[in-house]
Amino acid sequence: MPILVFGISHQTAPIGVRERVALDAEQLPAALAGALAAHGTEEAVILSTCNRTEFYLAGDAISPGPLSDWLIRVKALDPATLSGHFYTLQDEHAVRHTFRVACGLDSMVVGEPQILGQLKLAYQTSVNGNAVGKTLGKLMQHAFTVAKKVRTETAIGRTPVSVAYAAARLARQIHGDLADRTALLIGAGDTISLVAAHLRRQGVGRLVIANRTLARSEELAREMGGTTIALADLATHLPSADIIVTSTASRLPLITRELVQTAIKSRRYQPMFIVDLAVPRDVEPSVATLDDVYLYTVDDLNNVITENRELRLTAAAQAEEIVNLHAQIFLDWLNSLDANATIISYRRQAEAVRDELLEKAQRRLVAGEMPEEILRGLAASLTNRLLHHPTSKIRAASIEGRRDLVFFARELLGLDGPEDANHS
Repeated sequence: MPILVFGISHQTAPIGVRERVALDAEQLPAALAGALAAHGTEEAVILSTCNRTEFYLAGDAISPGPLSDWLIRVKALDPATLSGHFYTLQDEHAVRHTFRVACGLDSMVVGEPQILGQLKLAYQTSVNGNAVGKTLGKLMQHAFTVAKKVRTETAIGRTPVSVAYAAARLARQIHGDLADRTALLIGAGDTISLVAAHLRRQGVGRLVIANRTLARSEELAREMGGTTIALADLATHLPSADIIVTSTASRLPLITRELVQTAIKSRRYQPMFIVDLAVPRDVEPSVATLDDVYLYTVDDLNNVITENRELRLTAAAQAEEIVNLHAQIFLDWLNSLDANATIISYRRQAEAVRDELLEKAQRRLVAGEMPEEILRGLAASLTNRLLHHPTSKIRAASIEGRRDLVFFARELLGLDGPEDANHS
């Protein structure tokens, strides 16, 4: 059964276009129904994230035209908006693309793990809406298996590639299990928000947020399940912090060597991990000389990230090999469905001929004709009826010079060689 992917992504369109076609979770059920109706197919999965909106379809008469028209109508878009931004992938290319998406190979950050969860959620939404059949069901399950294999057999997801993620991962490397650790985040901008999210995923026990604007720190604390303190109380809370990440717009350092030295003594020299993501720096550089203090600047993390990107690119090449191998396995299965359908149709046709001729033979028996005569007639009629269509097609192919078709017919029919008929 043909498979088609119709979509838009960060590789083909700016955010201004992507956000106009994006579908949120509440819109997906209606979108699925609309996509199915537009195409007249029974199988569809819709994946919509900040970086892509893609329609995965399976059916006998699928094409991007009806889906594009439906999307323009539903989203009230100017057709020119979509021009040049959408892509259509079919069959082999669609299968390989699906696997690459699941593995994070097509993501803005190569190897990022969130896309797999998003694809699983999109698949489950389609399952709940009775929009998944045998073909897409098999495709998605295969994609999940390939993604797991890539994660297991390559290093594509083992190294951080953003400063926020790198900070959280380094915290875990230094402190181990973060369940009983306290993280103090100074600032409340996008970077600190990302760090908070990553630390929460790493299982940090307690999040404390300090910011000049109390309203913003309280908002972030609510989102992340943390608490807030006033920036003026930093010295009081510093000793209880195992992890400190700071990213503010302050022109002067907020954390001095003296503050950290006092804090580390209060902690009885338990290690402190400090990440200074600010430019200008929030932490005095001399803090790095203190014992049991691990200070990283944004440049330090960028060096880690650069090395990790190279590692991910190497891992991505290995992942591509896994994707190509399993894409071929899936395509072999898909092609076998076409063969099975052909075999079933041909068998049914032969059985219909058999039943028809057998019924005639039985009527002749009832009429009192000789059984031997009836059996010879049945065998001759059955042979003629079954061979008539293929032999007429082979003869026509020969007249038209289609030697390739004649050759394949001989192979299909299990005949010895092309010359044997001339010597019989």
